[in-house]
Amino acid sequence: MIKVLVVEDSPVVREFLVHILGSDPGIRVVGTANDGEDALEAVARERPDVITMDIHMPKLDGLEATRRIMETHPTPIVIVSGSADPREVATTFSAIEAGALAVLPRPPGIGDPAHEATARELVQTVKLMSEVKVVRRWPRTRREAPAPRATETGLASEPARVRVVAIGASTGGPPVLQTILAALPKDFPAPLLIVQHMAAGFIGGFVEWLAQSSSLPIHVATQGELMRPGHAYVAPDGFQMKVERGGKIALTGGEPENGLRPSVSCLFRSVAEVYGCDAVAGLLTGMGRDGAEELRLLKEKGAVTFVQDKDSSVVHGMPGEAIRLDAAMLVLPPEKIGAVLRNLASNRGGKERNS
Repeated sequence: MIKVLVVEDSPVVREFLVHILGSDPGIRVVGTANDGEDALEAVARERPDVITMDIHMPKLDGLEATRRIMETHPTPIVIVSGSADPREVATTFSAIEAGALAVLPRPPGIGDPAHEATARELVQTVKLMSEVKVVRRWPRTRREAPAPRATETGLASEPARVRVVAIGASTGGPPVLQTILAALPKDFPAPLLIVQHMAAGFIGGFVEWLAQSSSLPIHVATQGELMRPGHAYVAPDGFQMKVERGGKIALTGGEPENGLRPSVSCLFRSVAEVYGCDAVAGLLTGMGRDGAEELRLLKEKGAVTFVQDKDSSVVHGMPGEAIRLDAAMLVLPPEKIGAVLRNLASNRGGKERNS
């Protein structure tokens, strides 16, 4: 049985969530809390396997409660948000930064057409997150890693240039992407394409949250958009994101890959076809294997490939699979990925590919 603590200030919503979670035979709700202070006491008392967390609460809000729980009793936390406003959603990603694993929309009431699907997603996410072994959060301030010398990466003699950077991430990805993008200068010479797996409805707020700490303009990608150097493009909900010749983004309603839309595999495959050895691509923390085979394809075409290391990954599924397939040229912690991207861009940016 998975023990769950429900933290929510509204009595009606609290009981509603208890009903949804308790209806699954594999879940037992061991307690509830109506504010962050109650949550801290309940976590110490009940030692739940997973916590569902509201953000806007009296006394101690969900952001600060998440931060304190991850510092004292690290526990998988799922943010359940009742807001679709991008600015408010951006606030929920501060809780992800503090250590929460996922953010989901609050299921609508029974009878709503979306109730069954969103309730099922909540139950499935709680079950998946119960398997994640969380640790105490990284310190909130970290020194920026120095960029490795070109000879340290073994890439100094590569004659290609960096024309695009593609990155895929899932569980635990948002704060890692934040770290990487914050380390890149505003004159970074290539566009960045990002697929981050998350529940529908949160991409706009996610992009707004990323923009708060990055000097790069960050956009939700649009159909036919011409990619610009020094801009980051995040795949929108419900579409596969590809690149086309001429540097344009293509969004399609194609079938899910690895059960996902957007899929990292779809993006990486198109980058391999269009850019080949002129690309840099990487896989960050996340469950499953989305993008791993295609990262190997990129490596075979001469692209520079990297993955996040195991110690810093919340879940090492995607990067671990890529390592198993010998798809990664570099295995790096988050604070070094931005430094390596800067180094590659400066060392390869002025070199034209031999024809």
